[in-house]
Amino acid sequence: MPRQPTRPHRYWLLRLVIAFGFAQAAVSMARPAVSYRALSLGADERAVGVIAGVYALLPLFAAVPLGRRTDRGRCAPLLPAGVVLIAGGCALSGTAGSLPAMAAWSGVMGLGHLCFVIGAQSIVARQSPPAATEQDRNFGYFTIGASLGQLIGPVAAGLLISGEDGALGRTSALALVVSAAVGAVSLASLWRIEHRTDRTERPGARAAADKVPVRRILRARGVPAGIFISLAVLSATDILTAYLPVIGEHRSIAPATIGLLLSLRAAATIACRLVMTPMIRLLGRTVLLTVTCLLAGLLCAAIALPVPVSVLAPMLAVLGFCLGVGQPLSMTTVVRAAPDRARSTALALRLTGNRLGQVAAPASAGLVAGAAGPAAPFVVLGGLLLVAAALGVRVGRQPGAAGGEPAGGEPARAARRRGVGQPSR
Repeated sequence: MPRQPTRPHRYWLLRLVIAFGFAQAAVSMARPAVSYRALSLGADERAVGVIAGVYALLPLFAAVPLGRRTDRGRCAPLLPAGVVLIAGGCALSGTAGSLPAMAAWSGVMGLGHLCFVIGAQSIVARQSPPAATEQDRNFGYFTIGASLGQLIGPVAAGLLISGEDGALGRTSALALVVSAAVGAVSLASLWRIEHRTDRTERPGARAAADKVPVRRILRARGVPAGIFISLAVLSATDILTAYLPVIGEHRSIAPATIGLLLSLRAAATIACRLVMTPMIRLLGRTVLLTVTCLLAGLLCAAIALPVPVSVLAPMLAVLGFCLGVGQPLSMTTVVRAAPDRARSTALALRLTGNRLGQVAAPASAGLVAGAAGPAAPFVVLGGLLLVAAALGVRVGRQPGAAGGEPAGGEPARAARRRGVGQPSR
């Protein structure tokens, strides 16, 4: 007789948001610190792009196997493993004395972040109510943790890092060590974060998850578009984090000011996600997703213009608000479009797309920056977000995207095959 599901621990979502906030703060603090430390070691724009790309290289190959493992069992063990890898990668990046070593430990940091995010997103998908609006709300609240980390991390890095009197290398190393300690704090919120369910414990769960091939998941309507939108939005956030310090160096903007600008962007993203549900009810998914991606693309391209900080600050605030829509809606879209037995794998494929963008975008940005200047990558990102805006129309019009049963899940497809819910002829 299968074990009855246990009640979820109270405040599981709040504790997950807190843990994600500390883990993301560590990463967001470390990413600009890695760029500054690489510059202190003699890196040019191309080298900064390569190091930023290595952050996503290991996760690119590990995402799908980790998603398969999560579909077969529990999600929670990935969270502390991810925290350990994040903290270790941050600390060892701070002590590394060469660019190849920094790139390697940056990859370890990225692998830890992937482990944490796959486990956390799978917990949200598994423990949320089935309605689309409930999933949108929970994924929106969950991503507030990421935005809180992106708000705190750059400010902390900017306060610690200083280029005066040749202290850039020493202060950036200090910021990386501090970021490791910040990441480790998230362990305190992870106790009993997941409740066991009959689904995660049944003997056939492993075999059932393995029966859903990746090709079938990718062919589900809404999954490819959701993956691309997520890739475009995350690439924009990633390039902002990695390359705004480079722009600051070229335009003589202090590291502390760059940190405040990045945190302003993150604060606007938090504000967006707090009002996500009312915006969906007011505008609908199609308009909301399309308009925000369109505006984000135009604003990304505008960053390439030599505007003063007084103009750059409101631009980044509006950009952050627009970028706050894509991630939670793409999570819900992928979860609801994927087969029920492979939702964690579908989320892992989404993260694979994200990491592919994080590998290709910084490396391409490094080449573009080396050829056309450090602001040129933002023009490329603008074009990427405009393509995402076009796909947003299709994602927003996906059947069942606004509510009801999952659009691409097994029960819905089986019902359609049986003619359930179809008008009588």
